[in-house]
Amino acid sequence: MKKESNAYQAIVIGVSAGGLAALQRILSQLNANFSLPILVVQHISSQYESRLPAILSKSYSGIVKEAEDKELLVAGTIYISPPNYHLLVEAEKSIALSTEDKVNFSRPSIDILFETASEAFGDSLVGIVLTGANADGSKGLHRIKQLGGLTVVQAPSTAEHDAMPKAAIEVASPDVILPLDEIGIFMNSLCNRG
Repeated sequence: MKKESNAYQAIVIGVSAGGLAALQRILSQLNANFSLPILVVQHISSQYESRLPAILSKSYSGIVKEAEDKELLVAGTIYISPPNYHLLVEAEKSIALSTEDKVNFSRPSIDILFETASEAFGDSLVGIVLTGANADGSKGLHRIKQLGGLTVVQAPSTAEHDAMPKAAIEVASPDVILPLDEIGIFMNSLCNRG
């Protein structure tokens, strides 16, 4: 690990096809006193209201909510990108929502979340790429690594759709590659060490 793990301040997660089951598995492993804010971009259809926060709340003992514009990050809270909005982190570590053009055919874009969060948090950020059927997130994960953050990718063999983890591994050369069943446990260690 690159630094004392108690120095991490936030986690960003990017996930696409197969993501609901992956997120449920990870969140069910998090400790009740999990202390880092988590921002999640999940590719979902813009034509439907997202039920993701309500569904994921059943897997996690803390707060899971749809991200709101200008909201300040709170420890242990999970923020889900709203449908059809990019989720960004501003310099003062608040949330911004945007309807700018799609990136990688996606809005929300994982790359946009990862790149803006890396600028805000620098080496205090953890980026995680999970299952998905495209390459969104690979450039953003590379940026997190460039700025000294910790980069994690789901082992492609454990992903429902392996294109996104494979792209992230190829582009970003992540610090850690873990099977799905170990990611939540690893996230707990980021809060508990040091």
